[in-house]
Amino acid sequence: MNVLFASSEAVPFAKTGGLADVSGSLPVALRQHDVETCLFLPAYRCVYQAGQPIERTGLYFDIPIGSKLVTGHLLRSQLPGSDVPVYLVEQPQYFDRDGLYNEHGRDYNDNCERYVFFCRAVVEAIRLLDLPVDVVHANDWQTGLIPALLETEYHVADRYRSLTTLFTIHNMAYQGQFWHWDMLLTGLDWKYFNWQQMECHGKLNLLKTGIAFSHTISTVSPRYALEIQHEPLGCGLGGVLRERREVLKGIINGIDDQAWNPATDPHLFANYDVQSWQSGKSTNKTQLQQQFGLEVRPDLPLIGSVGRLVGQKGWELILKLLPQWLRSQDAQWIVLGTGDPTLEQQLRLLAADYPQRLSVQFAFSDALAHRIEAASDMFLMPSQYEPCGLNQLYSLRYGSVPIVRETGGLADTITDLEQGSDTQPANGFSFPGWDVNQLHRTLERAVRVYREQPNTWRSLVETGMRQDWSWYASAGKYAQLYRHTVARRNQLQSSLS
Repeated sequence: MNVLFASSEAVPFAKTGGLADVSGSLPVALRQHDVETCLFLPAYRCVYQAGQPIERTGLYFDIPIGSKLVTGHLLRSQLPGSDVPVYLVEQPQYFDRDGLYNEHGRDYNDNCERYVFFCRAVVEAIRLLDLPVDVVHANDWQTGLIPALLETEYHVADRYRSLTTLFTIHNMAYQGQFWHWDMLLTGLDWKYFNWQQMECHGKLNLLKTGIAFSHTISTVSPRYALEIQHEPLGCGLGGVLRERREVLKGIINGIDDQAWNPATDPHLFANYDVQSWQSGKSTNKTQLQQQFGLEVRPDLPLIGSVGRLVGQKGWELILKLLPQWLRSQDAQWIVLGTGDPTLEQQLRLLAADYPQRLSVQFAFSDALAHRIEAASDMFLMPSQYEPCGLNQLYSLRYGSVPIVRETGGLADTITDLEQGSDTQPANGFSFPGWDVNQLHRTLERAVRVYREQPNTWRSLVETGMRQDWSWYASAGKYAQLYRHTVARRNQLQSSLS
């Protein structure tokens, strides 16, 4: 099985979000399931600064963009610690910029043109490199044109006739919507600009394009696959996804269990495993309390939060209850992240009023993120919606009991204490409604168990630490989906011949 993985970002070359983590890890993990992979990325400016060896292939392509031809070149690198080749589409006019998609909060005006070029370059590279490809795995709107090109222009060529496509949606909120005249940039016939395929409310929609033309669709958790078939989480495309629900599947993202391993993590004050977590977490907690000026109290539950400070992550709810908790509850909070200036200012004022109870770091530090996971007794993640989520998985691995809202990937990975069973043991706390009172009651319940039921708390921690959320497990499900997609495509072609 040979899979071409197309993405607009991947660690360590370029990153703005979780898509980069998936694209940098999944192609490597697939090799353990007898799936040969290669990865395609745009050659952004930051790619050359990633510290990875890059070589020129000597191959180039002239891509039609509207009424002009644009030349690009193909470079080659590889994913660190593996032999997975990375092909970089070089076109300085499009990709030699400070940002990936935007600068100073404003999207680039030519984003449609940039990613049309990238999509056509990926498809052309299959021929130029003489790549053996069974499945083209495209990701998010930036690669949404690839399935359409393969289905409408390239399907008659021998090299492309047997290719199948999988299109993964990482977040429905980002759809690649452009004015209708940008349809000319794609080079596709206007007949495809219709409500079933590429048009949405009078605009060109590249996420919808990927959904409409791909053979199989996936998203990053089973629960999210159900949620996006309906509004509001369908973001206007719920009906399109319901039409294709028979080929829509949710697969939870994995985590890098080498980078996120408390037994070997170089960022921690003390390493630990499932046998030694009590002493290990105690040391990390004491050191972090000292580092950030919190009262050194091993008996106080420490509640951690790492991520973007935006409403979607639950801060609208948290800031409604946090002042009361800081005044009246014996608990400490440590927050790491940046985001909405209004939310930052509210947290800044609270931290000034309660320096022994709340520490806020307005930055992003990978090392500190690891230390917070190791030091925290609980990790708070009450997201309004969450396609998959990774921080709750890091928390399970580090014995920081997650407290989450029951949505998307959070619902698929965290089982509430009161809902655990022999087949699905409890590993955290969750609540269903977007409601501050439910959050308050769930936090109170978690703190009460932490203080009054040490054996139950130990079971929650150790259950989470023993669970396997590695990329190896997730990659196995993708490998099955690839094979199922190819088999279904072959069956369809046989029935038509």
